[in-house]
Amino acid sequence: MRKLLIVLLAGCLLPVAVSAQFKVSFEGNGQWLTKDVNNDVFTNNDDTAKIRANAYLKLDYTIKNWDFGVQFESYLPQALLNYSPDLKEINVGALYVRYNNISLGLDVTAGHIYEQLGSGLIFRSWEDRQLGLNNAIFGGRIAYTPVNGLKLTILGGKQRIGMGFDFSDGAVAAANLETSITDIFKVSDFDANVGFSYVGRYEDKQELYPDLPTMLNAYSARFYIAKSGFYLGGEYVFKGKDPVIDMRGQINSDALNTGNAQLINMGYAKKGLGIDVNLRRMENMGFYSQQNLARNKYNTGVLNYLPALTKQYTSSLQNIYIYQAQPFFQYEIEKVGEIGGQIDLFYEFKKGSLLGGKYGTNVALNASYWGSLNAKTDFDTKTYSADLFSVDVKYYHDIGMEVRKRCTKDLSFVLIFLNQFYNLMYLEAKPGIVNTNIITGEATYKFGKAQSVKLQAGHHWADAGYKNWAGGALEYALNYNWSFFVSDDYNYGNDDEEERKHYYNAGITFVTGSIRVAAGYGKQRAGTLCAGGVCRMVSEATGFNLALTASF
Repeated sequence: MRKLLIVLLAGCLLPVAVSAQFKVSFEGNGQWLTKDVNNDVFTNNDDTAKIRANAYLKLDYTIKNWDFGVQFESYLPQALLNYSPDLKEINVGALYVRYNNISLGLDVTAGHIYEQLGSGLIFRSWEDRQLGLNNAIFGGRIAYTPVNGLKLTILGGKQRIGMGFDFSDGAVAAANLETSITDIFKVSDFDANVGFSYVGRYEDKQELYPDLPTMLNAYSARFYIAKSGFYLGGEYVFKGKDPVIDMRGQINSDALNTGNAQLINMGYAKKGLGIDVNLRRMENMGFYSQQNLARNKYNTGVLNYLPALTKQYTSSLQNIYIYQAQPFFQYEIEKVGEIGGQIDLFYEFKKGSLLGGKYGTNVALNASYWGSLNAKTDFDTKTYSADLFSVDVKYYHDIGMEVRKRCTKDLSFVLIFLNQFYNLMYLEAKPGIVNTNIITGEATYKFGKAQSVKLQAGHHWADAGYKNWAGGALEYALNYNWSFFVSDDYNYGNDDEEERKHYYNAGITFVTGSIRVAAGYGKQRAGTLCAGGVCRMVSEATGFNLALTASF
């Protein structure tokens, strides 16, 4: 039936391909995994485990107020390594029809829906192919804007948890009200808005768990104000009673706890100066469309967006110990949620000043701190009571400084220092604490019309865990179309001599217009891969990779 649906959809859309309103985008990523003496990641011994590929073909058509779209997905012969086993074969990944009439203030969608309410603490459905994540809601969405500055949105359906028409057991409904005080009262000297959201999940498991409520409700309220470069925003979320999910993923239906989250964002920004502060407190804020999906390693069934509020670094040596948000209650180790925050400071020394020089100098400082809520746990009932603001166990901190400087018209450099504290026991259930100091330098030299060379080198000192690393990368852009790179991270300080490995990579990229092709070979380090503060675990692997993206 699904294959027939694919054929019918393709047949209906092909006749409109000649229209200028028809858009096509394609993304394909393939792996040919190989074995070496230090690497055995295969789940079986046949050749199908070695060759893996993900491909996405998206077709969109617009006519007047109507939008039509379909996304086909292929995971043949197998999905990329560490992607969910539910992603397989060829099927429709997403399908939608949308009617949007601005003059009426009406926006209606049927099919797979992507939406975010507020910051996402209460609800977000989104796709991230790098993470293998697609949490779209299949159902309906209506947004109505009766006057400028007032918008009401309601939506409902079931969440995608595998391929396009594999849905969660639970049904989801949401409502959202956004109010712009600035637009309603037509003021121009400041910005102000408020918002309110409701999300409910219905799932009947009382045959197995008689004490388990069938309805889980969550509510949020938020505000934002800005004036003369200053801004302040806040959000509060309350989630009803939800069962405790233990570290084995088992439901404890006789242990119910409510959840809540508080988020504050404030800062000041003007030309050459920026200060941003994020503070967050969460307890029991895991929110899933299906209860037995809680804490799965593929982020399947997640209804809300809980990114780690730390600086996102690009160097591989800075991403060995990555903090992930800790919203769960784990009674086994008396771990209750998280509390903490981060601060970012940006300053630009002006051109012509002593520290700015001819081209100016940019300096960015960042610091974050995260810990467990101070709470009293009742091991018999698996419930707890948590203090509002006090910290029990320290999870993580980082302190970083980044300096960006252009020395000449063609030569620039970046210097980054990072200090980290990482609690292995509470973040990875492993004994120990890791303290790191990491220095990374990067220099870029441009010559000719489009040629450039970028050299990056760094060192990672650690007193535990994997211990010391050294790494570097070299990139060469030949012209607007071709570029090449080589890199290597060497874990020379590992206490286990057999684990003192080189994680090397080399590749080539070709770009023309909207087409990009990249190919490479190398060894992937086991650990955490993150995108936008959301992470997944990856295995060590060696092999070839090929990526193609195109749009028309």
